[in-house]
Amino acid sequence: MSEHMWSDAFDLHSHSTNSDGEHPVERVAELMATEGVKHWSLTDHDTIAGWEEAALAAQQFGLKFIPGVEITCEPSLPVSEVEMDRWGRDRAPTSWHLLAYFPSSLVNDEQRQAFAQWLAPLGESRGPRMAKMVELAQHHGMDIDLQAVLDRADGSVGRPHLADELIAQGYAENRQDAFDQWLGDGRPLAIVRSKPSIREAAKAVHECGGIVSLAHPIYYGVPINQLTASCQEDGVDAIECFHRSHPDSYRHELMMSARTLGLGLTAGSDFHGLSYEQTPGHMPAPLVDMPSSLTQ
Repeated sequence: MSEHMWSDAFDLHSHSTNSDGEHPVERVAELMATEGVKHWSLTDHDTIAGWEEAALAAQQFGLKFIPGVEITCEPSLPVSEVEMDRWGRDRAPTSWHLLAYFPSSLVNDEQRQAFAQWLAPLGESRGPRMAKMVELAQHHGMDIDLQAVLDRADGSVGRPHLADELIAQGYAENRQDAFDQWLGDGRPLAIVRSKPSIREAAKAVHECGGIVSLAHPIYYGVPINQLTASCQEDGVDAIECFHRSHPDSYRHELMMSARTLGLGLTAGSDFHGLSYEQTPGHMPAPLVDMPSSLTQ
C-alpha cells in the first residue's frame, strides 16, 4: 500500500449520550454516514454501554463499527510550559486519555467480556464521585438533585452532566462557565478519582486482544519526541495524530516522530455534538500508518 494513499473514511473517536456526547448512539451513526464515514468507532468515556446499539445502528447506515472506549488515565509526563505556549494551549488536563479498540478481526466475545469486567470499576467510580460533587454543590447553596444529574446520562455520568444541571438551575450560563466557576480541575466542585496509568490500561487492553491509541496528544503539553518515546515505552500501539484540534504543523511533526519509532497513527473527530459546531469525519489520514486491524 502506498504511503501516498490517504482516506477520510475513518472516524475512530466519537461520543454519545452514554458519556458526554449530545446525541444518542443512533443519531451519531446517522451523522457519521451522512458525512461520508465508512469505518466508525464509538469511544464513550470509561463505558461500553453503547456498543450493542452502535453495532445495530452501523448496520442500518452502512458503517463498519469498531467497538471502542476512551479510558481516563493518569498523566505519564509533566506539562512543559514551553510546549503549551508553542501550540497555544492555556490549560493542560490532569489526565491522559487512551483510545482502546476491539475490532472483530482481533477480538472475540469472551475477550470483550473480560475487558468489560476490567473497565467496570472505572465507570462505576463516576457514580460515587458524582454523589460527592452534588453534595459539595448543596453545601455551596445550590439546589441540585443527584437523580436529576444521573438521569442526564445514558451510561457513564460525568462532569458535563452536572454542568448541564447547573445550567438548568441557573447556576451557570453554559458548560464553559460551569467548568470555569465550579467543575474544572481545582475548582470548588471538582473531585479527583483514581485512574490507571497509560501502561496499566494498555496492558489490560492487550490482554483482552485489543489495541490502543493515545487520544489528542496536543492537549498534554509534552514535547512531541518525549511523548512518542513515552508511548512506545508504555506499550501504546498508535497515536491519534489526526484530531480536529491539531494544526497541520503539529500533525506533520507528530507523524514523523511516530513513524521513526514504529508507532501507528489514527484519526478521529472527537465528535461530541452539532451544538458544539463540530462535524463528524473529514479527518484524512495515511492508510499505511493506520493499524491494519482497524482498516480491514
